[in-house]
Amino acid sequence: MNIEQNILDKANEWLTPTFDHQTQETIKTMIASDPKNLEESFYKNLEFGTGGMRGVMGVGTNRINKYTLGKNTQGISDYLKKSFPNEALKVVIAFDCRHNSDTLAKVVADVFSANGIHVYLFSDMRPTPELSFALKHLNCHAGIVLTASHNPPEYNGYKVYWQDGGQLVPPQDSEIIQLIEALNYKEIKFEANESLIEYIDTAIDEAFASSTIKNASFNTPATAKENLKIVYTSLHGTSIKAIPGVLAKAGYTNVNIVPEQAEPNGDFPTVKSPNPEEPEALTMALALAEKLDGDIVIGTDPDSDRLGVAIRDTNGKMMLLNGNQTMVIMTAFLLEQWKRAGKIDGKQFIGSTIVSTPMMLELASAYGVECKVGLTGFKWIAKFIKDFPNQKFIGGGEESFGFMVGDAVRDKDAVGATLLVCEIAAQAKAAGSTLYQELLNLYVDHGYYKEHLISLTKKGMDGLKEIDQMMVNLRENPVSEIDGQRVVCIEDYQNSTSKNMFTDEIEPISIPKSNVLIYYLEDGSKICARPSGTEPKIKFYFSVNAPLDQVENAKEVEDQLNEKIKNIIAAMQLH
Repeated sequence: MNIEQNILDKANEWLTPTFDHQTQETIKTMIASDPKNLEESFYKNLEFGTGGMRGVMGVGTNRINKYTLGKNTQGISDYLKKSFPNEALKVVIAFDCRHNSDTLAKVVADVFSANGIHVYLFSDMRPTPELSFALKHLNCHAGIVLTASHNPPEYNGYKVYWQDGGQLVPPQDSEIIQLIEALNYKEIKFEANESLIEYIDTAIDEAFASSTIKNASFNTPATAKENLKIVYTSLHGTSIKAIPGVLAKAGYTNVNIVPEQAEPNGDFPTVKSPNPEEPEALTMALALAEKLDGDIVIGTDPDSDRLGVAIRDTNGKMMLLNGNQTMVIMTAFLLEQWKRAGKIDGKQFIGSTIVSTPMMLELASAYGVECKVGLTGFKWIAKFIKDFPNQKFIGGGEESFGFMVGDAVRDKDAVGATLLVCEIAAQAKAAGSTLYQELLNLYVDHGYYKEHLISLTKKGMDGLKEIDQMMVNLRENPVSEIDGQRVVCIEDYQNSTSKNMFTDEIEPISIPKSNVLIYYLEDGSKICARPSGTEPKIKFYFSVNAPLDQVENAKEVEDQLNEKIKNIIAAMQLH
């Protein structure tokens, strides 16, 4: 194939002395014998998405490498100096178990230090929530974690956190991006000032563990903790550095770790994907739970911000909860604890996202607190905490298996969430109940909400075009009826409009712009379409609900709701 001139021009820039010999040789080989890979590596600049910057490792502007990350870091250094002109600047850096995460973290530390910024660098891999905690604990101005979360092994990434411990949000994100894009690669300062790099480890670990236990444990009797049989897997990731220690310190003695997955490994050799959202990822943990007659299975993703939970159903069989269910169980428990402690006075809130279960709104209403709903990504929940200092954040989550207990960590936190879900399970078991029973009780009280997600993967340049076209089609040809139910309202977050389909009335949406469409149907069903900000996917989220009069009828109502989801998917031709 012929290489387009603009691709060649970009590649040729990387053949100048600014770039190291190995990089130049790789590019020469690609020009000579791998033009398709060259095109994929240079056709655009890697961008910040909902979770910072994520991409395939390799050479080129559309890849994760020392130059693209160096450029980010140089831009952030310049921005920090502009934002805090008379302050001694401090940043903290963490990294996960992925290939090159440690070396890329050192490159990032080098660039910050070369810019006269004091760097706290974790001496070994650590969970992402510990980075958010450390940022505030050490009074830093910013933080970086090198991770690609649960993406495949060839990926890595770069997440940026700000002074409050939350990820970058507007207006800082776009201002930083402008600075980065205006930079030339030869302006990156790679020469480290080693005297400004300080390694951190156990002291922060201990502070993080103590903070987690303070936030996520609720007077569970010691015998209840000992009686809970936990099966836990880190899926070859970083949570092994924190979760076993936190559980032990909190008094959980019956923790059974999946041995084959305990060793951190960037190849994630025992799973197709190290993502606890995928049932396959918990296969080994479920097998161990069957063998040991475990009560609860918990699996975390590589950087330990998401958790998957499996529990026993009414027949004693292990079942996987989805992210909406774990979020509802944890939020309801927290609300009940706050209520019993007399701490609810109308100045509290819980957090959720536009693609998560509407049941969160029902819970908030039942307990007399507000539910603030933002875009996908925990940075928006962290922003609520920052923007509303007179309201106290109780907890919150999103459907993609993330949860945050309190505000000591300002990102989804599988360490705190693991301890919290164990507290709930231990207390339920001690009271002769189960986690599943507790969930069914919530459905009786607030309505049975059932969610489902379809992800369509479309890789590369062509995939991106296909995803864009799907969103264009949905916008330009809006449906008025789905599965016999009229569309009541369409929310378009790209245009910031909410349109009443019966009256054609349009109201503004105050949430920041995002490429998301939500359809609301007459019967209370909700359908959301959204391209992923971190993966080559378009996602469709479905939420349906029905009243549940008593626990004994749960199976019947669930079957009806499953059928409803199936019919909606068929009507939208998404199967």
